[in-house]
Amino acid sequence: MTLDQFRRSLDNAAPPPGLTPLLVALWHDGNGDWEAAHRVAQDVDDKEGAWVHAYLHRKEGDASNAGYWYRRAGRPHTGVTLDEEWSEIVTALLND
Repeated sequence: MTLDQFRRSLDNAAPPPGLTPLLVALWHDGNGDWEAAHRVAQDVDDKEGAWVHAYLHRKEGDASNAGYWYRRAGRPHTGVTLDEEWSEIVTALLND
């Protein structure tokens, strides 16, 4: 799946089958359901999960909590827009 295909899937009622939990989280976020995205992401305990978790807390406006999760992910606190970071994470996860 490409980033464009993933974006188009946001028009569907549910995430496409076969997505990893983190892509499901980002699918929910892309549909404006931060709570569902956070519920899914917080259950993934690895660096990629921490990155998604950081992004979600950044989006929430909780810079301190986001910083904690960026450190756990081994990534710097980013200065790109939320949309750019969402696309960067989705692309990275699709290419794993």
